[in-house]
Amino acid sequence: MDKKTLFYCLEWVVALAACAWLIWKMVTYDNYPALWESLRSMGLNQYIALFLCIVLMPLNMTLEAWRWKTLVPMTWREAHYQVYYSKLAGLITPWRLGEYPARALLQGEWANTLSMGAVGSATMTFAIVLGGLTGLGVLGCLGNLGNLVSGYYPLLVGVVLILLILSLVFAPRLLRRWAEVSHRLVMISVCQSLVRLACWCVQLALVLYALDSLGSLGDLVKTPLYYLLVTVTPNVPIAEVGVRGAWAIALFGTMNAALAGVLLWGINTLLPCLFVPFLRKKAK
Repeated sequence: MDKKTLFYCLEWVVALAACAWLIWKMVTYDNYPALWESLRSMGLNQYIALFLCIVLMPLNMTLEAWRWKTLVPMTWREAHYQVYYSKLAGLITPWRLGEYPARALLQGEWANTLSMGAVGSATMTFAIVLGGLTGLGVLGCLGNLGNLVSGYYPLLVGVVLILLILSLVFAPRLLRRWAEVSHRLVMISVCQSLVRLACWCVQLALVLYALDSLGSLGDLVKTPLYYLLVTVTPNVPIAEVGVRGAWAIALFGTMNAALAGVLLWGINTLLPCLFVPFLRKKAK
C-alpha cells in the first residue's frame, strides 16, 4: 500500500467514525419534543431569524477557510474542502483537536500544516477570550454581572490569556524550524478570528431571538461571553451539547436558551458535516 492510498483510507476512516458518532448522537438525543414545541410556537419574524442564522453557516465556514488559506496558501476550493472535512475529525476528538491533523492529512505536509494549525487555534482562542472579556467588562459597566465572575473561571481565563499572549509573541521563534510565521501573520489571523467570532455572535443572537430568549441589551453582550465559557470548559465532543446547553441556561436564564445552544451547535457543526460528501474532491 503506497502513501497516497494509505492517506485515502485514513481519510475515510475518520469520516465514517465521525458519521457514526453523529448518527448515534441524533438517535440518543432525548429532548426533541421540547425542541419541536419551541419551533412550532414561533412567529414569522422568529422563523426569519432562524433562517438567517442557517444562511450564515456557509459564511461562517468561508471565514474559517479564509483564515486557513491565509495561514497555509492554497486555492479557495481546497481551503473549503479541508475546513468542512476537518469538522468531521473534530467531532471524535477532545476539544476538536483532530481538526488540524485532518487538514494535515489532506495537505500532506504535516510539520508546516500542524504548526500553522497551532497558530490558527491560538489566534481563534485569543479572539474568543478577548471578546468574552470585553463582554464581561461591558456587563460590569451595565451592572449586570450577577455571579458570572464567581468560581475558578476568572482565574482560568486569566491563565489562558497569559499563555495565549506568550505563545503568539514567541510563535515565530518557536515554530521557525517547521514553518514561516511572522508577527504580522499572527495579527492578521487574530483580526480574521475576531470577524469569525462576530459571525458566531450574530448567529447566537438570531437563534436566541427565534426561541424567545433574547430579552435585553445585556443578553446581546453575553453572546461573546457564552463562547468564552464554552471554550474554557473542559469537555469532549460526546458531552459538548450538554456543556453548551448548560452555559446557555446560566447566562440567559431560560430552558429555551439551552435549546438555542443545541440548535446552533447543530447548524454550525452538523450541517457542515452533511456537506462533506458533496465537496469531496476527486482522488489524485
